[in-house]
Amino acid sequence: MTGKLANPGPLGLAGFAFTTWMLSMINAGWFDAKALGMVIALAMAYGGTAQMVAGVLEFRKGNTFGTVAFFSYGAFWWSFALFAHYFGATVPAAFIGWYLFVWGIFTFYMWIATLKNNMALQLVFLALWITFILLAIGAWGVASMTTLGGYVGLITAILAFYLSAAEVINESFGRTVLPLGPFNKTPANPAQQSA
Repeated sequence: MTGKLANPGPLGLAGFAFTTWMLSMINAGWFDAKALGMVIALAMAYGGTAQMVAGVLEFRKGNTFGTVAFFSYGAFWWSFALFAHYFGATVPAAFIGWYLFVWGIFTFYMWIATLKNNMALQLVFLALWITFILLAIGAWGVASMTTLGGYVGLITAILAFYLSAAEVINESFGRTVLPLGPFNKTPANPAQQSA
């Protein structure tokens, strides 16, 4: 294959942001569970599938972080959709809490990996990590944490939408229109400095 490959990041981020926003409105208490059907459909089509497509394209580019992030969160949305549609009424709340908590652990180490990247990406993963922890605590019986997690989820979605928009707009204009914050260009492996 010759020529420049497109950046799949904005696609994956948009799918993640849109689906996160819709579910977070329910968690924040803006809408009740009757709205969940739309979230399930969106989780399958955009949050899940579009992110997995982005993961395949990141793999093709050799981007380990993008591959792991987009495949994993795409799988998160598929697992959420399957759970909410088929099994939601039968799974104990405490077990759902552990599901969310383990996603928080995964998100925490992915956030650490973002510390070698721009500030916008760092903030997306930091907010997402906090969201998962709050939702886990909410599932464990502190209902106010689910509401708070919903609001932090809305912030996460806004940050992800911003990053997606910045990557598309900045590339289209060929310059920085929407800043992404400081970028650490120092290679993680000192041997790469001479490459």
